[in-house]
This record gives sequence, C-alpha cells and structure tokens, in this order.
Amino acid sequence: MADRLNGYRILILETREEAQFSRLLTEQGADVLQCPMFTIHDAPDPAPIEAWIHRCVEKPFDDLVLMTGEGLRRLMKVARRIAIDQNFIAALGKARKFARGPKPGRALREIGLEPQVTTEKPTSEGIIEMLSRVDLRGHRVGLQLYPDKDHGVLIGAITQQGAKVDPVLPYVYDAKAADANIVTAIEEMAAGAIDAIALTNLGQIRRLIEVARAHGFEARLREGLAKTPIASVGPAVSDELKAHGLRTDIYPANDAFFMKPLISAMAAELGKNPPRAVAK
Repeated sequence: MADRLNGYRILILETREEAQFSRLLTEQGADVLQCPMFTIHDAPDPAPIEAWIHRCVEKPFDDLVLMTGEGLRRLMKVARRIAIDQNFIAALGKARKFARGPKPGRALREIGLEPQVTTEKPTSEGIIEMLSRVDLRGHRVGLQLYPDKDHGVLIGAITQQGAKVDPVLPYVYDAKAADANIVTAIEEMAAGAIDAIALTNLGQIRRLIEVARAHGFEARLREGLAKTPIASVGPAVSDELKAHGLRTDIYPANDAFFMKPLISAMAAELGKNPPRAVAK
C-alpha cells in the first residue's frame, strides 16, 4: 500500500507531532510541506513544573487529566532531568487517567501506561462532559494544561464537582516565529500548488485565520482554501471549519479519528485525480 500518495503535495500544520505525521505521509510517497503553527519551548520557569512532579511523586493524584501528549512528554523530560522519572511513572500509574483524545494516550503508552478513559471529543468541553459522569468528590486531580487557552471554565467545572485541582503548564508557544511560514503556505494554496491541506486539530484553523487577518491575507487564505481539498481528522476539526464558513472534503472512514485513517482517506480521495504537478 506504499506510494498511494506518490506525487501529491500535502500541506500539514501539525506542531506537536509534526515529525510523525510527516513520516507517515512520506512513507506513502507524498511530498510534504511542513508548516507548524507554533514553535514549542519548555516553560521558561522550571520550578513550578518540578514542584508539581514532586507533589505527584510524594502523594500520587487520585485522578490525572492529560490535555496533550506533548505535555506529558515535556513533564517526563523534566522528571528525567531531576532523576525521578521512574518514581514519577509509578505515581502516574496509581492515578485514574483521563485523556483528551488519542494523543495523550499514545504518550502514556510510551512510558508503559494506559488511559482509563479517553474523550470522544478531543476538546476541553469533551473533558468536562466526560468528567461530569464520574465521582470526583474529595479527589486530588492533576491537570496538565496547554498554552493559548483559557482553562478557567475547565478548572471551575472540576472544582464544582468537589475536587481539588492541581494544574501544571509544562510548555509555551512562540507564535511569531511561525508567521512567515504560514503566510508562505497561504500563498502556495492560492497559487494552486497544494493537492490537500491536512488539519489535525481545531487550533490550526483558528491560527491560520488569525495570522491571515494580522497580515491582510484573509481573502487570499479563503481563495487558497477554495482551491485546495481540506482533509479533517475528525468532528471537532470539521465543526470548527463549518463555524468559519469552510468545508470538509476528506474525512476518515468508520469514525477512526487518527492520522493513519486520515491518510488513507486522503489517498482514496486524491487518487481520483492526478497530482496537480502532473496535471500541469
């Protein structure tokens, strides 16, 4: 099944798992244009991260909510640096683990653990809905957050269930560093040089529009998206596209909202027409 995307030029905006997504597409023969939405850095002050890890080790949380796989990997990086990674893994193993979508689950499996529950909707709202169905009264809940999101509603919802929330934010975004690449990607789509754009989280759509507006390129972005097939990994992304008056052209089959099914869907749909480079 290799080379199903041979000759097709695919634009990806993945930031946290860019290398993996690019590799999977390249294995199918695609020419991948990588345009991460953000540059990711460790939190500038490591002290709160170290303190959170120590609290977890000294008294393991009753419940752990992981919002991103990147967050867990960054926490593990700190735990290894301060030489308590094995104790940290053991402590995490004692908690009931909730994952916001499949990516935190993959990060857990990298350290030999599994989530007990994974959200159907990989959003903060999905986490709130999932946690509303379980008893959190009197529980200590470790909550791994991610940048550029107001998590007050989520923290408030957990607190209202009678839990004590202990949040941690292990990384930050540098948005400005990526702006120039995003503008270039918009021009590539508008020029008809991209066979498909693959969207794997709703933040990518918001960021595209935000950068386009900031640089006076919103009309150019919509022109490019009108020409370019849009591949969505799942319902949250498709709902966000719809909210901005955009469409979904390619969607994984059988409700399998992961990278590999998305790639298979792209291969099936794009294979109906030759790559644009060939067509020209």
